[in-house]
Amino acid sequence: MKDLVVTLSEQKLERAAYVLKTVAHPVRISIIDLLKQKKEISVGELTDALGVEQAVVSHHLTKMRDKQILEVRREGRNVYYSLTDDTITNIIGCIDSCEGF
Repeated sequence: MKDLVVTLSEQKLERAAYVLKTVAHPVRISIIDLLKQKKEISVGELTDALGVEQAVVSHHLTKMRDKQILEVRREGRNVYYSLTDDTITNIIGCIDSCEGF
């Protein structure tokens, strides 16, 4: 029997665990899915699209911003969010294409 070997580097394993723990909530995955469709979106647009209170959306946005998943841009009274990179949308895309989900 051939020996099994972990093929992912320690760095990739740590980053994957970090990102997956950060986005492991339905609202956060929904936010990422919306940002996949539209590269930048305001808190108000997210609140409308998700049908949840602004405080809930803001809580999840803050968590993801603090973990460097999202970037923030202010324009007057509006706050816009975007993804720091496409890595997380690739992961969500993989999950979406899986038969069991």
